[in-house]
Amino acid sequence: MPRLLSTFFLLLCCFCATAQIRLPAVIASNMVLQRNSTVKLWGWAHAGEKVRVHTSWNNQLDSVVTTRDAKWSINIKTPEAGGPYTITLQGNNLLKLENVLIGEVWVCSGQSNMAWSSYQGLQDVKAEFPTCADSKIRFFQIPNTTAAYPQDDCSATWVACDSNTLKGFSAVGYFFGKKLRHDLNIPIGLINTSWGGTPAEVWTPAPEVEKDPILKEAATKLTPSNGWPFTPGYTYNAMIAPITNFSIAGAIWYQGESNTGTASTYTKLMGTMISSWRKAWNKEFPFYFVQIAPYNYGKGTIKGALLREAQTAALQFPRTGMAVITDLVADTGNIHPTNKHDVGLRLANWALSDTYGKTGIAYKSPQFSQMEKKDNKIILHFDNAEDGLVLKGKKAEQFFVAGADHQFVPADVVVKGNTVTVSAKTVKQPEAVRFAFTNTAIGNIFNKAGLPVNPFRTDNWEEK
Repeated sequence: MPRLLSTFFLLLCCFCATAQIRLPAVIASNMVLQRNSTVKLWGWAHAGEKVRVHTSWNNQLDSVVTTRDAKWSINIKTPEAGGPYTITLQGNNLLKLENVLIGEVWVCSGQSNMAWSSYQGLQDVKAEFPTCADSKIRFFQIPNTTAAYPQDDCSATWVACDSNTLKGFSAVGYFFGKKLRHDLNIPIGLINTSWGGTPAEVWTPAPEVEKDPILKEAATKLTPSNGWPFTPGYTYNAMIAPITNFSIAGAIWYQGESNTGTASTYTKLMGTMISSWRKAWNKEFPFYFVQIAPYNYGKGTIKGALLREAQTAALQFPRTGMAVITDLVADTGNIHPTNKHDVGLRLANWALSDTYGKTGIAYKSPQFSQMEKKDNKIILHFDNAEDGLVLKGKKAEQFFVAGADHQFVPADVVVKGNTVTVSAKTVKQPEAVRFAFTNTAIGNIFNKAGLPVNPFRTDNWEEK
């Protein structure tokens, strides 16, 4: 009988333990919830258990009954930015989430140029340590994880920004968030989910890649590595899927170097990835990305230029924006430009202008729009250069012109207003122009706000 009673009480304790309300890691004390929105709180409890939710910002009590699958979720309305607040959850146990802020939440994703932090020796972020402490900037750092199927939770913790928590956080993400925090004067939540070396396929749901013959074939051309995954969907499943119920304002993305070998399909891949994320979040949120920087990928190829061209083409997708950073590179032999401050700033200016409606901010780089042939010259027209183009230096560099023979030669260049006229003595009938269209090219022409002209070509001639 004593053994029977002890077994009964053990089973009872186990039952009670499984009946406890549980929350995913992203729903926790110190989190930032998206302002002026209907956000979801969710978790697990015993089937049929009633979960009561009290929010301090409106002193409102709501409730939901856990499903037969031991899951529950509830939608609550958030106010204008503010806090700190508390959220109390009552079922068979009591959970109290404290120090909750209401503000703007952004996902920061990509590969190493997004992931890099002070641990990689970045001096611009190290310089922030003495003054970076800000309780209204919160970090949620998702560790490198993979899964064959979409997961419903991850291992991470919300923390406030200070000199210790910043050390391992994305430098680009931090500078982006710092700028938003300063200009919007509201709390900012940053979710860093990035992994060095990863191709975009692993951040895209596998079924989306598998059902598209073009993307499926391109994925087979990825080069396996012991340093990062290459199987489609594997980081999406473990590092994106667990947070897709969490309301966000938008996403920033810095990736592309690992897809230079499949540049011809990258635009399609980007569109597929972005649309799949938006479908998972059920929101067409803004998606701002960084054009990859000049880098020496080796002789006999212009795959870096082709990938940048594919990124430019991805601007066709709604609510996207691209930060051009060709001028922020000190060493084209380093695939990791060390200036992360200005990269984050340019992404933030996209968000401030395009998402938050701030005026008077220059955020779009000049972009080739059309050309006209006139005698032995070609006149190039540009968008985002209404106040004119300017040179840094005595003459414009990295402009090349070619005739019907497809042989490009350095061009003579005249800059006037927002047009550029190119010609060459050896090209009597010019057909095409290329600007900074190599792996390592760094141009020296800008708009008056100091943003570099986006590299381009006017032709579509096949490249080896």
